[in-house]
Amino acid sequence: MKFRRVRSANSKSTARPWLSPISNVDGTFYAIHNTCLHRGGPLGEGELKGKVVTCPWHGWQYDVSTGKVALNPAVAVACFPVEVRGEDIWVDCG
Repeated sequence: MKFRRVRSANSKSTARPWLSPISNVDGTFYAIHNTCLHRGGPLGEGELKGKVVTCPWHGWQYDVSTGKVALNPAVAVACFPVEVRGEDIWVDCG
């Protein structure tokens, strides 16, 4: 595993264009690939409600805890393991 520091736990940006902003759902952090499978929309710009982020371009919805598409769980974007180390968020980038 190659964990890399992506941001402070108090920050909202990740500075990695392929990685959507880290989602904090009830104190648990999640990281998924930033590109929607439908038309390449930026998932990081979508609205997060609970564990579901909605692509701002065409409304495809993804579960940030699994990366799976809400209407077709057989399809998913990459999901990355996340660790909180002190005040920093670390993501396993492969």
